[in-house]
Amino acid sequence: MDWLINLFTTQDTVGHIVLLYGIVIACGVLLGKIKFGGISLGVTFVLFCGIVAGHFHFTAPTPILNFMQDFGLILFVFCIGLQVGPGFFESFKKGGVALNGLATTMIFLNILVMFGCYYLFFDTSNPTNLPMMIGTLFGAVTNTPGLGAANEALSSIFPAGKVPQIANGYACAYPLGVLGIIGATILIRFITKTKLEDEEAKLDQEEAANPHAKPTLLTLQVGNAYLAGRTMMEVSEFLNRDIVCTRLMHDGKITIPQRDTKLELGDDVYIVCAEADAEAVKAFIGPETNVEWDTSDDQPMVSKRIIVTNPKMNGKTLGKMHFSSVYGVNVTRISRQGMDLFASRNHHFHVGDKIMVVGREDNVNRVAELMGNSARSLNVPNIATIFIGIVIGILFGSIPFAIPGMPVPLKLGLAGGPLIIAILIGRFGYRIKLVTYTTTSANMMLREMGLVLFLSSVGIKAGAGFVETVVQGDGLLYVGTGFLITIIPILIVGTIARMKFKFNYFTIMGMIAGTYTDPPALAYANASCSKEAPAIGYSTVYPLSMFLRIFTAQICVLFFCAP
Repeated sequence: MDWLINLFTTQDTVGHIVLLYGIVIACGVLLGKIKFGGISLGVTFVLFCGIVAGHFHFTAPTPILNFMQDFGLILFVFCIGLQVGPGFFESFKKGGVALNGLATTMIFLNILVMFGCYYLFFDTSNPTNLPMMIGTLFGAVTNTPGLGAANEALSSIFPAGKVPQIANGYACAYPLGVLGIIGATILIRFITKTKLEDEEAKLDQEEAANPHAKPTLLTLQVGNAYLAGRTMMEVSEFLNRDIVCTRLMHDGKITIPQRDTKLELGDDVYIVCAEADAEAVKAFIGPETNVEWDTSDDQPMVSKRIIVTNPKMNGKTLGKMHFSSVYGVNVTRISRQGMDLFASRNHHFHVGDKIMVVGREDNVNRVAELMGNSARSLNVPNIATIFIGIVIGILFGSIPFAIPGMPVPLKLGLAGGPLIIAILIGRFGYRIKLVTYTTTSANMMLREMGLVLFLSSVGIKAGAGFVETVVQGDGLLYVGTGFLITIIPILIVGTIARMKFKFNYFTIMGMIAGTYTDPPALAYANASCSKEAPAIGYSTVYPLSMFLRIFTAQICVLFFCAP
């Protein structure tokens, strides 16, 4: 049995290290599936399992732990950046400005409450107390990337071996943070005397008051000699407008044309186009005529998930595609790399997007043909893009920026650099012919692998002093202050959003969940509402919130935590 004992006790062997991470991650993921009152802490249990392992001295050499922690953080943050990048800049348009302003206010209030608790309840002469409070802050707001950014920044200003284990504060505050977000959201409803049924009714009224552009139906006779022998695709491309020809009469015979169907002079066509394009279409194709078409709607309504694989669709916006008015279908949901996005008019399509389309079967099939819908072409992930982006991100994050008043130059580091580069690649990559698509399973695997490697490493390193921190130290104080950090900004900003800005309560619920980057809170909001309002609020503020959480973590450490 000596071989088994050596496997568990000899820390510098590959077998021991792999065994350590395997046990910690497996136990954490399995425990994360357990729900308490319908709420699960999810993958965060990996951190707690790492703490237990570290407490019992089941650990690995520090350089190995540091490498796994930083590598996991880079993978996780970069994949997050690719996810939020496409919607980052669009989130500031129209109503998004106010929502993002409220989210930003909430983020800075979290920081102010954290500093207030630090000066009220802690010994400010102890240089480790403020870093621990920063760890508590990110546990209270349930933001793991922020913890990683703060951890990485601390390693640049504290000597090796003396870096505060802020994961202890994070672990203390996290459970009540999850509960506090949902609880404070419910409390806002009672403070503002909001009735859920009234909010649902208002959403119905808004939808009725803002219908999609109405389609225009035209029966035209082909009178332009240029069109003789041209296909429907060529006609559409020359017009540079979205049109659909649903019927064609040639020599008295009616057919349903396809994209490669050729027109001849004298043909009658039944065209669907946007109202604003009607005059241009008539001027180009020919005059209106009277033809009795069989337009009986005998086709069933279908719902189909379509994959965007046509490179020509890369970068195009949903609003300019006129799906509702021209193609007679509605796009109800967009999924990118495992994340559901709201189908806003400003959404930019990227190769690999999955869109849920509802409409008549032939119309849905037309849209599928237009978007590509060839899963086979996506079988090979563009993994080179990921690692090219990581290389650029690390280089960018290593550039020092000298700022007056800071003890050391500001560096975006291993968290901020890859995050910013990933956001830029995710949004503008198509302009340089860079396809950022990876299969959903590949992206989720990379992201989750990065997260569990980071959490397990942090937990193992923090485990040695966790019991002492909680039992003999300020553990309970971290729990209490973390709860205050969670709920006070939500109550203030949520009430203002409702009373002053008159936002729908369900939109506020989504906004709060997005600001705290908290999926359980979003799940609760979605369960409370039959509309898309929570998803709108969440997707609008999530990109900026994730960026600010990571950026402010580094700023707080570099400006205020230097020993």
